[in-house]
Amino acid sequence: MLSSRLLGLLHLRRFSRASSISRYGPFHQCRAYAKTTKKGPKLLEQLSGNEESVHSRSWFNYAIPTAILAIAGAGMYVHYNDEKRAILKGSKESTFSENSSLNRPAIGGPFKLFDTDNRAVTESDLRGNWTLIYFGYTSCPDVGPEEVRKMANVIDILETAHNLEITPVFITIDPQRDTPAQLQAYLKEFHPKIIGLTGPIDAIRQIAQEYRVFFKKVDEEGQDYLVQCSKNMYLLDPNMDVVRFFGAEYSPEQLANEIVKEAQKTSK
Repeated sequence: MLSSRLLGLLHLRRFSRASSISRYGPFHQCRAYAKTTKKGPKLLEQLSGNEESVHSRSWFNYAIPTAILAIAGAGMYVHYNDEKRAILKGSKESTFSENSSLNRPAIGGPFKLFDTDNRAVTESDLRGNWTLIYFGYTSCPDVGPEEVRKMANVIDILETAHNLEITPVFITIDPQRDTPAQLQAYLKEFHPKIIGLTGPIDAIRQIAQEYRVFFKKVDEEGQDYLVQCSKNMYLLDPNMDVVRFFGAEYSPEQLANEIVKEAQKTSK
């Protein structure tokens, strides 16, 4: 009897325990699974979206500073190279002083042209005196006459105020129209001491290249045309070495004073 009771109690406890598990355990498990299945996809989407935004933000944060550093580095490289190539105003190379012969650019050279009397003239014929050279042409409508007039005024200023004589030379860059007779008639209108030189087109191109003079024909209409060219005057010492060149911005008085300064340097 006792054993049967004990077996009955044990059976009852197992049954009640099993029924409680069946009532509560599986229900809670299903609820938990249901919550996971409903919120899980949304949570996964949020996580994947957050990962993409994090990746995009991290790429953006790396890309922008990298681009800025690259641009800054390129700018510093260009600036450094520009500083190496630059020549400071007033430096030896820009003034062609006598102490900078090793650093002088190759400006000037031998030539053979013809004056207004059809006589051959070379650089050797001009040695021994200071020489002022201007490249132009007699048909120039505006700047050319002004520069030749400036040259004429400089001749007078140097002779009267400084007792300094120079050799003024006008070299045409339009030899097709500027014959010796044309040059003579043109230059007489400005000053009798200005020497006019012309020659074959190949000789003109050669001396223009030697003195770094740019020129070309523009606005051609048959035989009528203009010539674009640089507007510099070149000062050569008695050895026919270029020591200075002057732009159109110099007045006659300023140009004369600069020539006197250069002449005084060599006399010391």
